[in-house]
Amino acid sequence: MSIQHYAALLAVALAATLVLTPIVRRASLRLGLVDAPGGRRVHTTAISRLGGVAIFGGFCAGVLAQCVGEVFLGWAPFVTRGGPPLIGAFAGMAGIFIVGLVDDLRGMRAGVKLAGQVLAAALPVAAGLRIDFIGDPFQGGLIQLGLIGIPLSLLWIVGFTNVINLIDGLDGLAAGVCAIAAASFLVLAAQMNQHMAGALTAILIGTCLGFLRYNFNPASIHMGDSGAMFLGFALATMSMLGVMKSVAAITLAVPLLVAGVPLLDTLSAIIRRRRHGRPIQEADDGHIHHRLLLRGFNQRQTVLIIYGWSIALAVGGYSMRLVPALIKFVVLVVLALLSAYMAYWLGLFEAARVHGDERADERADELAHGEPDQGAHLR
Repeated sequence: MSIQHYAALLAVALAATLVLTPIVRRASLRLGLVDAPGGRRVHTTAISRLGGVAIFGGFCAGVLAQCVGEVFLGWAPFVTRGGPPLIGAFAGMAGIFIVGLVDDLRGMRAGVKLAGQVLAAALPVAAGLRIDFIGDPFQGGLIQLGLIGIPLSLLWIVGFTNVINLIDGLDGLAAGVCAIAAASFLVLAAQMNQHMAGALTAILIGTCLGFLRYNFNPASIHMGDSGAMFLGFALATMSMLGVMKSVAAITLAVPLLVAGVPLLDTLSAIIRRRRHGRPIQEADDGHIHHRLLLRGFNQRQTVLIIYGWSIALAVGGYSMRLVPALIKFVVLVVLALLSAYMAYWLGLFEAARVHGDERADERADELAHGEPDQGAHLR
């Protein structure tokens, strides 16, 4: 599969998302489906929360372009003959989008949302998209997982879905991190001749970049749960279709490193809330982006810092496939120490305010209002 093919799919998804996003924005503003300012939100005007509709539509446009190419242009039949695992992945993506959309429109209790995520994840797993083996880092060869692969696959998909959803707290943050992760998966999939995964990640990159046109600070639209959960779910299934088809012992570590920042954010949130006697599902302002804002960085600077951190981890993940075992270990240790230092410097495990702390809410509003042009009109 050529670079031109990947570029064409990326361009179609990008163009479709660029067209769909302002349409969705205008419709949601007309219907009053917006995020109001205040509380944990850092924007200062009402902003559409249905960007996930444009993201899902842009991705579907890219997949449709691949199908058209297969039927009329002689492209390799990755989609039209993709088989049950790919059909299951698409069904799961549609399912998680619907779960997120219902949450964006009407709200959903945490337990109900988790049940919806598990059901959506069960679709590709039941269709045969599973983590069946991992490489043995000590003796070489493969470790067959057997039935353990089923709950592990479910945990993998649901986990990725939630870590992207949790990091979606600033303009352009989740879309940019997902674009970086997808670009890493594309390079790895192409080198491993996993062309189906490569095509899908190219489409996902175009979708994220197209949405960033309107979502980067000052954002005029948010992706909502429908967009964030869809992106996380898509990344999880694409890693299983591509990167994790390798027999290398480091297979599981690569996507974990690529998504290292949102994973660290999620892990630190769980530890922080348990440590201070808070429910795990209770939202607080202790996430990485909140801590950077409190250290005096503005929204754009905070997002760019996390982009840089994500790129560094992605490069580290990529390098793991190219170096001897000892260097792989050294790279893992260095990246872990750097991330641990960042976590300590930011105070990710220290107590954080929860929504409803009036004095802390006032301080957050002061920080948000100190940044000009947040929530400005559509650019």
